[in-house]
Amino acid sequence: MKRPLTLALSLLCYASLLCAGEIKPVTGTFINLAYQDVRNRYTNPAGVDMTSPELWAAKVAEMSDMGMEYLIFMAVANDGQAFYPSRLMPHHYPAGRKSPVEAIMDAAAERGMKVFMSTGWAENQDDNLRIPRIKQRQMDMMVELAELFGTHKAFYGWYLPVEDCLGPVLTDYAVEAVNALTERARELTPEAKILISPYGIFNSDFSHPNYARQIGRLKVDIIAYQDEVGCVRERFPLPRLRENWQKLAAIHSTLPIEMWANCENFTWERGTNDRTSALIPAAPERFRAQLEVASEAGVERIVSFMMCGIFDPKNSPYSLGQPDLANRAASEYMSWAKERNSLRVKAEQCLAISHCSEPQLVDGVVANEDSGHNGWIALPKGEHSFEMELAEASDNITLHLGALNYMPEGIGLPERIALYGSADGTSYTLLSVIQPYAWPNNRHDAWVKELRLEHKAERIKNLKIVLSCPSKCYIDELRLSGGTAE
Repeated sequence: MKRPLTLALSLLCYASLLCAGEIKPVTGTFINLAYQDVRNRYTNPAGVDMTSPELWAAKVAEMSDMGMEYLIFMAVANDGQAFYPSRLMPHHYPAGRKSPVEAIMDAAAERGMKVFMSTGWAENQDDNLRIPRIKQRQMDMMVELAELFGTHKAFYGWYLPVEDCLGPVLTDYAVEAVNALTERARELTPEAKILISPYGIFNSDFSHPNYARQIGRLKVDIIAYQDEVGCVRERFPLPRLRENWQKLAAIHSTLPIEMWANCENFTWERGTNDRTSALIPAAPERFRAQLEVASEAGVERIVSFMMCGIFDPKNSPYSLGQPDLANRAASEYMSWAKERNSLRVKAEQCLAISHCSEPQLVDGVVANEDSGHNGWIALPKGEHSFEMELAEASDNITLHLGALNYMPEGIGLPERIALYGSADGTSYTLLSVIQPYAWPNNRHDAWVKELRLEHKAERIKNLKIVLSCPSKCYIDELRLSGGTAE
């Protein structure tokens, strides 16, 4: 039996607003030192000296200010050249200058940050540990890196760049490759934490009898699973990712291995998963949804590939990232991270509705990031209005309405939303109006944006919202919070 409308709305409003303050922030990030291909066009611009000690001192400070506690070197060598004072290979930085690895380690130590040192790359980003000389070179690199940095104040552990696919089941080769490097790392640095970051959640066969067994065979301390939302492995990755995180959490509940999330904060300038397409900032709403679903599963930490160069503070002396949007992404994330714990509200602050002209807007069924979800109300191009009556009059109202943004199907945000109020249900006056900002990096992703309108003035019993849609608009689940001011 369906709940009475007022009860359904009250419970939904309470649950959705209460959980907002429980989302974990990002506390770690990968660091990439090399320009390898067009993917690095903005994060590691070809015209910027990415080996500069001054640049990395500034960037480490900025990442610390963003809340990063952990730095993870993706690689400390590339194309046979080292970014640290190696004896094994020539150096990829000017002679007589501090190496970028040393600069990052020292800056991290000053900020009390913890660094995972990489064992790659023996040759390049396509290192294949099946090749004996590649595997040996990574072990040789580990030996000299341990000598150089094993006792450094910032050294916390090792990142093993063995990014094998989890799905459908992690291979014996991948397990053996990880464990061989882990065994050597523990001989050299017994107290160090060992971290890997595999991909393949999207095509994992969780029901396979060997799936959990293979993960359990890994002798690592931390698995930071790539959530693959940025890589768009699926058309609508977020709905199923929610389920998959829960399945991984059940596996880890029986293992002595920490479960971390590696949430991808990027999208693609052109084609997806294409080395000729640059990484650019994803919509903040999409990224926050990734943090939410990982947090719901109980991950211990969230890291991201990558904060530096995707998020870039506006006043940085060393500007990186997509022009304008990297600054905006950083600003929006830092504002959210600062305020997230103040977003909790009490149940009595939620307002109940006694009548709505479109009952599906307040039926308690919340649509997700899939355009095919039956909760969405599809509105054609044009102007649309909905009316509702509050169970009790209020002079303090905040309206929350979800809207889908999925430009591959021509689904966009309303360009204008107006909230009107009435004390008698007959004569309406304009209370509030907004013009939602539509994130322009929208070639590939689906996300839900919360549209908010606020009113604090005369006592209102009846409300009307008017949406102006320049294209198809999908909306769902209207919530009201507020209450009578004392």
